[in-house]
Amino acid sequence: MHEEYAPRPMGPAFVKTALMVGVLWAIWLADQLFDLHLARFGVRPGETTGLVGILTAPFIHGDFAHIFANTLPLFLLGGALLWAYPRAAPWVVILVVLGSGLGTWLLARPAYHFGASGLTHGLMMFLFVAGILRRDRPSIVVAMITFFLYGGMIASIFPQEPGISFEMHLFGFVAGLIAAVILYPLDPPPPRKRYAWEDEDEGVDEKESPS
Repeated sequence: MHEEYAPRPMGPAFVKTALMVGVLWAIWLADQLFDLHLARFGVRPGETTGLVGILTAPFIHGDFAHIFANTLPLFLLGGALLWAYPRAAPWVVILVVLGSGLGTWLLARPAYHFGASGLTHGLMMFLFVAGILRRDRPSIVVAMITFFLYGGMIASIFPQEPGISFEMHLFGFVAGLIAAVILYPLDPPPPRKRYAWEDEDEGVDEKESPS
């Protein structure tokens, strides 16, 4: 039996995500203003010192275009995740961050890999696959909107421009898929709508059943 479902307002979920995006912008601004060279804290494949980047890389961005490109997807996908899957959300983020970072460290090209795009690719994949697996109306709507807005992310898991880490995209994508399969049951689905004729049929069955 599923736990009782309670509708949730969207506002708090998107406020939390906006705060997170604000932190990323604050880090980027500090990097630009004080010349901190934070890129050195990205994932450096195959190097022991590069392991720290698994945790720090999503917070680091190179230039304005880089952080601007990740801002809206992170806000929308993160807000959708917190609204539709509040219990699974922290575990999804942890799994995607660790999966994208570790996969990059193990198999990517020798360079510094950083940015939140691995996370956004994982969130997109989670929301899409979890909606298909759960199959209730809210999750299906979220999955359809997610794919409509960001289904094009699939193309970016393949090599394109030399300066873009398609590896983080790819491993974030894979981690989001795994997270969807494992974690989607953590949040109870909404109750299925019952129709009047179903109650009538149950009443008839009770009357006809032998005592």
